Formats: sequence, C-alpha cells, structure tokens
Amino acid sequence: MSVQLSSRLQVIQPSATMAMTQKAQELRDQGVDVISFSAGEPDFDTPAHIIDGAKQALDTGETRYTAAAGTTALKRAVAAQSEEVRGVFCSSDQVIICAGAKHVLYNFFMAVLNPGDEVIIPVPSWVSYPDQVLLAGGVPVLVQTTQAQNWVLSPDALENAVTANTRVLLLNSPSNPTGGLIPKAEMTAIVEKALSLGLLVISDEIYRDLVYDGNTFVSALESVSDRQDQIFTVDGVSKTYAMTGWRIGWGIGAPEIVSAMTKIQGQSISCPCAVSQAAALVAVTRPLDYFADWKAAYLKRRNQLVKALNDIPGVTCPSPQGAFYAFPEVSGLIQKLGVAKTDIDFASWLLQEAHIAVVPGTPFGAPGHIRFAYATSLDAISVGMERMAAACRRLPAE
Repeated sequence: MSVQLSSRLQVIQPSATMAMTQKAQELRDQGVDVISFSAGEPDFDTPAHIIDGAKQALDTGETRYTAAAGTTALKRAVAAQSEEVRGVFCSSDQVIICAGAKHVLYNFFMAVLNPGDEVIIPVPSWVSYPDQVLLAGGVPVLVQTTQAQNWVLSPDALENAVTANTRVLLLNSPSNPTGGLIPKAEMTAIVEKALSLGLLVISDEIYRDLVYDGNTFVSALESVSDRQDQIFTVDGVSKTYAMTGWRIGWGIGAPEIVSAMTKIQGQSISCPCAVSQAAALVAVTRPLDYFADWKAAYLKRRNQLVKALNDIPGVTCPSPQGAFYAFPEVSGLIQKLGVAKTDIDFASWLLQEAHIAVVPGTPFGAPGHIRFAYATSLDAISVGMERMAAACRRLPAE
C-alpha cells in the first residue's frame, strides 16, 4: 500500500541542527569520539531547587491536565517577571504557556497568518523560522544582513522588503546563529518603522540573559511606548535555567492573539506538561543565584573558542555579544575542498576528518559560514579546536 503524505511536507526541510546532531550520534554509536558543537543546549544541569519543585509536584498529584494556556500561577509569575525584565506591565491574560519557545512561535504563526501572508525574517536566522512560516501557509521573506552591519537589520532594508502582503516582522536578539545583539537605538528604529508600516512584530528573546562585555539586552517591547499590542514576545526556560527537555516556553502579547493561540493549543496538545509547569514556576520565582557562574563559564568558553578559530588560517570569527554561538566565515577553507563545494560539504568534512560536529551556515541563510555552539566544556573546546586546526593544515595549499 502506498501512503500519500501531505503536500505541506514538500515546502519544508528537516532541522539542520537536529540533522547534524543525529549524524554525530551515529558516529558515536560506531565508537568514534565526536565532539559536538552543534546543539544549542546548555551543558549545565537543571538547578536542584527546580528539580525539587518538580518532585514536590509529583508528590502532591500535579499530574493532570491544566488549562490549555497554562496554569494561572505560572502565567501570573511570567507576567510579573516580564514586567521586571522589560519594564512593561502585562496581565496574565496576555500570557500563554506552550511546550517550549519553539512551540510558541509555531502557534503564533498558525494563529495570525493567512495563505500568502509574508513574514520578514532578517538573516542569518534560526533554521526553524522560515519553515514554521511555510507550515502556516505564509511566505518567509529573507532579508540579508551582514557582519559589517553587526548582523542588524536597517529600517530602510525593512521598508524596502515590505509589500501589500507583509504582516509580520520577526526579530531575534541575542541571535541564533550569530550571537549578535541589537542595540537600543537600532531596536527602537526597527520597531518604530515596523509599527508605522502596520506590521506585527514577534520578538524571540529566549537568549535575553546571555549578554556579555557590558552590553545590555533590549526587548522589542520596551523600545516603544505605544502600540505595544502589535508586539509579541517569546521567552522560556530552556536557556537561562538549563531546562531544554522540560519543554516550557511562553508568549506575551495582545489578548486576542493569545486567545487564538490557546484555541489552537487546546486542539493540538491540550495543555503543556503539568509537572514541567510546576518546575517552571519555581524557576521564574526564585533568584538566579547560580547564573553569574554560568555566564562567567560561557564567557571563558567564548573567548577560548573565538581565539582558537581566528588562529586557523582562512577563518574569520568576530566575538559574539550574546547567546552561546560563534559564527565564523570559512569561505577560504571551503574553496580548498574543491570546485562547487559548500559550507554543508565543509561541515560534513569536519565531522569525518576532525570528528567535530558543527552546523553549516546555508540553512541559517549565510553560505560560507559555520555555527559553533560553545555550550560545552573548555576541555572539549580545546580538543575540538586542535582537531579542526590539524585537519585544516592537511588541506591543499591554494
């Protein structure tokens, strides 16, 4: 029997980050010692007090369905935390809890897009953004930024990309994959331009706590004083609390958008995991006593990785201002692989020759680059970079 699959599958691609993680695991299963820089996941354990909160929830029977949009307690806590972080009041009816920040984005696009609606996405960008837009029947419009611009979209480039079908601008700061950060003046200019053009702005702020070198995170929400109902914020527990597998994220925005997303969620997953919500409540209501040590560790790792990358001839790697990614340009090394080779080929070559897993830049909209996640140990970075340098020395001279 031949099974006919949905035509919507023809317009999307498998996740490039998950694909590289799987390839690395396949080599490990064969006994190969692979160092992975591919997954955007903290290597720290979920803090003990959060795990204790989950245990208490289990002991007290918090194992049943919750409201589709999440528990009242968690929504109130998220609203309070957001007001503290962003300086903008929001009520619990402006909050929806989902199964991870990625799920928030999916629900948002499903709720606001009609077939043919365009979403402007500055690139380089996270690989899932365009495919989620496509799944919702929308059209991703990729607007290129450059390292010379610090990967920041200009208001003029935004306006030039807008058509009669444009509905949404997507922002992500700090950025996956570049680690770039949108400064306050630029954020204000971009958001004001978007709102003046009648767009919704969705701002993915999942890396907001990971900012370095005296820089400051600026939310899209706090960058303007009015029309804040046109801004939708995405956040969650995955990065700040090392809770990727707990699958809790949230969206904050206009009640009518939250209500529409809740309707979708009620007909898809029913509700987020009750125990994970209880753990998330502990996470967002307790002090981040541990986080300064985590940031200090990330900073050391970033500095070691960036120096080692720049020490390899043919690699250019700016120092990222946020998140835990480095995004070097490696076009010179790719050329040494042969005619018509790409960053995808180079990432596969590094996996086979150096036994390190990275993600190619093309799926992020940046050919000639590769992404390193430095959410791993200093020892792993040291060994991984030694392997990469040795492999690159074996490439033919130009």
